[in-house]
Amino acid sequence: MTITVMLADDHELIREGLRRAFEREDDLEVVAEAASVAEAIAVGCKMTPDVSIVDLRLPDGNGLDIVRALRSHSVDMGIVVLTMYAGDTQLFDALEAGASAFVPKSAPAEEIVAAARHAAAAPQSFTSADLAEAMKRRMSPQGPQLSPREREVLLLLADGLGVSQISRQLFISDSTTKTHISKLYEKLGAANRAQALMTALKLGLLPQADEAP
Repeated sequence: MTITVMLADDHELIREGLRRAFEREDDLEVVAEAASVAEAIAVGCKMTPDVSIVDLRLPDGNGLDIVRALRSHSVDMGIVVLTMYAGDTQLFDALEAGASAFVPKSAPAEEIVAAARHAAAAPQSFTSADLAEAMKRRMSPQGPQLSPREREVLLLLADGLGVSQISRQLFISDSTTKTHISKLYEKLGAANRAQALMTALKLGLLPQADEAP
C-alpha cells in the first residue's frame, strides 16, 4: 500500500531533496507540493494526502497554522513538522497544534522517512527523537544542571560577546567555546542564542535587570 505525501516548504531545493528521498522508497509517493501556508492548506484539504511534511517558517506565516488546519480537516492525516528551528518551544508547539512527528532538518533522510511512516500509521501519536529529554527539561523544577564553565559562557553570551571574545576572556580555544555553547543550547532546549537567554532568564539562571550590578 502506497503512502501519499505532500511537501510544504518554500525552498525548492529542500522539496527536491525530500522528494528524492521519498522516491527511493517503494511505499512512499510525493503527490503534492506547496510553497506557502495558504497553498499548503488549500492543497492539503483538497487532496488529503496520507502524510504532510510541513516547514515551520514560510513566507506568508507559521507552519503551525497548516498543522492546525490540516488536523481540523482530518484526524487521520499524518503531519510531520520539519524545521531548522528545533528547540523545546517549537517541539511542544508542534505537539499542541496536532502534529504527528517533529524532526529537525539536520536529521538524516532515513529519520524523516521513518517519521513519515510513523505519522501515516499513527497520526495522533506524537514522536520526536528529543521528546524524552525535552519532557525532562520541562518537568525539572530546578532547571538544567550547568557546569561552572557553562555558567561562565552563559553570562558572557548574555553580555553580548561572540565566540572569539568569549574564548579570549576564558583563555580557551574557539572550538571549545563552540562546544560549551552547543551543550548550553542542548540543555536549555534552545535553537539559538535568543532562545537560550530567554529560557535561562525564565529559569533564574541569569540575573534579572534590577539584580544586575
